[in-house]
Amino acid sequence: MPPSRLYAFIAVVLITVVAGAASLVNPYWLILAVITAGLSAVGIYDLLQTHHSLRRNYPILAHFRAFFEMIRPEIRQYLLESDSDAIPFSRAQRSLVYQRAKNVEDKRPFGTELDVYGSGYEWINHSMRPVKLADTDFRIRIGGKDCTQPYESSVLNISAMSFGALSANAIRALNTGAKLGGFAHDTGEGSISRYHRENGGDLIWELGSGYFGCRTDDGHFDPDKFAAQARSPQIKMVELKLSQGAKPGHGGVLPGAKVTPEIAEARGVPLGVDCVSPAQHSAFSTPLEMMQFIARMRELSGGKPAGFKFALGHPWEFFGICKAMLESGILPDFIVVDGGEGGTGAAPLEFTDHIGTPLQEALLLVHNTLVGLNLRDKIRLGASGKVISAFDLARTLAMGADWCNAARGFMFALGCVQSQSCHTDRCPTGVATQDPRRQRSLVVEDKSQRVFHFHRNTLHALGELVGAAGLQHPADLKPRHIVRRVSGSEIRLLSNLYKFLKPGELLTNPAAHVVYETYWAQSSSRSFDMQ
Repeated sequence: MPPSRLYAFIAVVLITVVAGAASLVNPYWLILAVITAGLSAVGIYDLLQTHHSLRRNYPILAHFRAFFEMIRPEIRQYLLESDSDAIPFSRAQRSLVYQRAKNVEDKRPFGTELDVYGSGYEWINHSMRPVKLADTDFRIRIGGKDCTQPYESSVLNISAMSFGALSANAIRALNTGAKLGGFAHDTGEGSISRYHRENGGDLIWELGSGYFGCRTDDGHFDPDKFAAQARSPQIKMVELKLSQGAKPGHGGVLPGAKVTPEIAEARGVPLGVDCVSPAQHSAFSTPLEMMQFIARMRELSGGKPAGFKFALGHPWEFFGICKAMLESGILPDFIVVDGGEGGTGAAPLEFTDHIGTPLQEALLLVHNTLVGLNLRDKIRLGASGKVISAFDLARTLAMGADWCNAARGFMFALGCVQSQSCHTDRCPTGVATQDPRRQRSLVVEDKSQRVFHFHRNTLHALGELVGAAGLQHPADLKPRHIVRRVSGSEIRLLSNLYKFLKPGELLTNPAAHVVYETYWAQSSSRSFDMQ
């Protein structure tokens, strides 16, 4: 518990004692003694219970927040914003996660609060022949022709969040929840910490430009260290990170004062020395070299699925990667598309607001390009970017993804209240802090169950959506199943709203779409630069 809150609690106890003693002289003091004794009892209970992080960190005071939350609908109705105002996630979105994580009723009476006639409203058309799906543990196989250890992945996994950005207890709870639910936990570029390993949940090892966990003393890639870690049975896939949606094209520095012994151990960096993540990789400099590096990662890992994650920027750079695939015959087993709406506690405001292609447009371009090159059936696509609800999953899968990753959704499942203090080390719920007093409030046994329930209940809801559309699996979702209101009087299927290429179309007609007509000829497998 933060010291200031501890002092406040001690003050309440002392007032109780003093008022109790004073009541022996003047009985009116007994009123104050009874009130403060009640508050003291509440505070002691808050400290001892294990279900609510805020109450463990902020005994007594957290109840005032709960009170205002309870009366908030009336206040909001007349004075404040609606449930659907996303800042960056709406109250309705957060409440949905909390309810599913706690495994309680998530129904909403009295109809939708969304403006169904407003521009941008989306829905799934249902079938007159709906299907009841008995099993909603939806999975897809990841692994191409050169992969000898394919992975049966859930269609919803935990997106990349490093130890250091998240607390030790948050990592423990996420990985334990992943173990319980049989889904994957991406390590983030901060490498594999001891807390990732404790409970044995499936891991996707993300390798960033700092090569943490497999680097030489001067910060370059060390193949022997990589192989030693990547061949661990707990590692199911290896992922090369080119960029992330929250701050694409931006490196990072963890000041030496924050490089604790645990972080130094996980990342393989000196204790107390600035830990640098360069903006670009040193292991390759062209698309062809990048494909060769991915093939090397797959070989060193013992044949596990190897792929890359990126936030779409210049389209000609991705086209160059695709040309390198065609020329070399080397294919990644998967690509993860990270939308520009991604979040982090360490991004400059301009990057958060104005850098990176939003997920839907980025995913469409990647999916379309692979289809147009006859590569889509050989490469799996993951997607991440504000995925919270089953409908978010359904829409993203219909746009071309095979599975989705979620970061902030699982943070909400851990108890995050969107205080937006991730960068201050003063997270009130112990999720995004290295302060041992604050992260003590996050009880792993309780929060791991919430992670598990959020995943399970979200997939159950996805199964109900898929069944209502008359389908058997989320993989059956296509753009024609999603409808969007473009304006007050116009609606379109996604299949009509966006242009989707036919298999092989880009091979026969490089001008199949304006973006290819403009940039395809200017891309090269031998350089990321425009030609």
